[in-house]
Amino acid sequence: MKKAILGKKIGMTQIFLSDGRLVPVTVIEAGPCPVVQVKTVAHDGYEAVQVGFGELAENRAKKLKNKPELGHFAKANVAATRFLRELRLDDSAAFNVGDAIKCDVFAEGDKVDVSGISKGHGFTGVIQRWNQHTGPMKHGSKYHRGVGSMSANSDPSRVFKNKHMPGQYGNEKVTIQNLEVIRVDADRNLIMIKGAVPGAKGALVVVRNSVKAK
Repeated sequence: MKKAILGKKIGMTQIFLSDGRLVPVTVIEAGPCPVVQVKTVAHDGYEAVQVGFGELAENRAKKLKNKPELGHFAKANVAATRFLRELRLDDSAAFNVGDAIKCDVFAEGDKVDVSGISKGHGFTGVIQRWNQHTGPMKHGSKYHRGVGSMSANSDPSRVFKNKHMPGQYGNEKVTIQNLEVIRVDADRNLIMIKGAVPGAKGALVVVRNSVKAK
C-alpha cells in the first residue's frame, strides 16, 4: 500500500537502539496533514488526495495566501496551511475532506524514500560542484581550479553536451531511497529516520514508503 506524509526537517541527533547500537537519525515533524481535496477518476481523471501541512494563524494566512487560496481552504472547512501538496495513494478514495494523515501511518522498521529541496550553494566552480581534482598547486602552474580540457579543437571542434561546467549548485529536488524508520513518536508527531535527508533545517520534506525496498 502506498503511504506518504508531509513533514518538516527538525535536525539530526543520535539514539541508542535496543541492542546497544548508536545510530544517527534525522528528526522529522510529520503531520498532521489535513485532507483539503479528494481527486477522483470520474471528476479529475485520476485518484489522489490534496493535503496541507503547517497550519497558519488567521492573520498570518491573510498575509501569505491570496483570496482564491483562502476560499479553497474555506470550502473544505480546513484551516489554511503553509504548504499544499498532492499525494497519490492506493486508498485515496477512502479519505474524506477534513480527515488527517498522521505520522503513525509509518512504523518502526519501515523503509521509506524522502524527498526535499537540497541546500543551495549558489554559483560554484567544478571542484565544488562536480568534485573534480585541482590542478598542480605550484606557483608555476598558473592553472589551479579551472575546468580542464574542454575538447579537441580539430575534431569534434565543439564542446559535448553535459560537459561538467561551473554553475548553480544545489537548490534542487533530491530523493534519498531506502532509509529506515528507527522510531515513531505519535504523541509529538515525530518520525526518526536513520541517516541524513535532503534540505536545510525547517525545510519541507515528503516521506513515502520505498519503491525499491530491499
